[in-house]
Parts: sequence; structure tokens; C-alpha cells
Amino acid sequence: MTDIAMNIQEVMKHLPHRPPFLLVDRVLEIVPKKSIVALKNVTINEPFFAGHFPQQPVMPGVLIIEALAQTAAILAFASTGDDPQNSGNLYFFAGIDNARFKRMVEPGDQLRLEVEVLKIRRAIWKAQAVAKVDGEIACVAELMSVKVSPETK
Repeated sequence: MTDIAMNIQEVMKHLPHRPPFLLVDRVLEIVPKKSIVALKNVTINEPFFAGHFPQQPVMPGVLIIEALAQTAAILAFASTGDDPQNSGNLYFFAGIDNARFKRMVEPGDQLRLEVEVLKIRRAIWKAQAVAKVDGEIACVAELMSVKVSPETK
């Protein structure tokens, strides 16, 4: 079963992040505990472009990874019903393997963020993540996150 898309207001209900560090603009589809597809519109107004190669603005790779990690967190929150605003539960980025950058991401690009769950074991989620621009792979990585609740801090 695929859940309906999320606009930015719904995204913000499923993530604790806020601008300028919120890096997901829209969710196109979710299959709970399986996969998610989201979008990040990359504009020249992004604060990092002022200092990251101003003569040839390029989205930093670590922020592409962060956008993928935020997408994975939305999937986890939506799959478990956790409310990051009220439950106190958070999904922290815990690891990254096999990250590769294949294409630059520039102002005007739209990142398609695709995350597929590889396994869930207790509070640990492992996922395959791919960021694409116009169908071309910009970044791939395996991501790991861990659920931290107020009781486990």
C-alpha cells in the first residue's frame, strides 16, 4: 500500500528539522517500512551557495547525504507513527557505507531522493539511498539510523 504524498507542512510534521537545514520539500510516495520517494528543489537562494564555490555553485555532497538521511527519517517516522514534535523520539544518523558521488548538483536542479529499507532490527534502520537529477544518479549510499527515545538517552 502506498500512502499519499506529503506537502511541506506534512514533511515538517514528520521531521524535527527546520529551514535552513530542512532539505526535503515534498514526499511523492511512501510504502511503510519499505520505501519512500521525495524531492528537494535546489535553488540559488540556498545559504550554502554563497560560500561553496560561488563562481560555480555546487551543492555540498554532505548535504545531499543529509537530504537522503532526512528522507529516511521521514520514512521511519511515518512507518512507526512516531511524532517527532511530541513523542521525544528521534532517528539519528548512525552510519554511512559505500557513498559515491556521480554528478554535481547545481542551482535549478531537482533532487529525487529514493530510499529503500534493507533491514530493520530493533531500533536500527539500514537503507539503500539514491539521489537523482533528471534520472541521472548524483549520489548513492547505504545509510544507517538509530531510534533514540527519551528513555534511552
